[in-house]
Amino acid sequence: MPMYEYRCQSCDHQFELRQKFSDQPASECPECGGQVEKMISATAFSLKGSGWFAEGYCPKTDAPKPAACAGGGCCGA
Repeated sequence: MPMYEYRCQSCDHQFELRQKFSDQPASECPECGGQVEKMISATAFSLKGSGWFAEGYCPKTDAPKPAACAGGGCCGA
């Protein structure tokens, strides 16, 4: 389940809630009962690098690659 961040418009209290996609968004601050707004946050998940699949999950072998794999990458070798 994803985590969502909220901020109270009255007391500026920030908090996180783990909610299902189907759950209704929070509407009330747990501290003061004021109205809250959902914040947009940077994700903690990112893929970086030239080829995370080829570099992190392909077996490292010296065997020649089939013709279909001549361009590189992982062909289940």
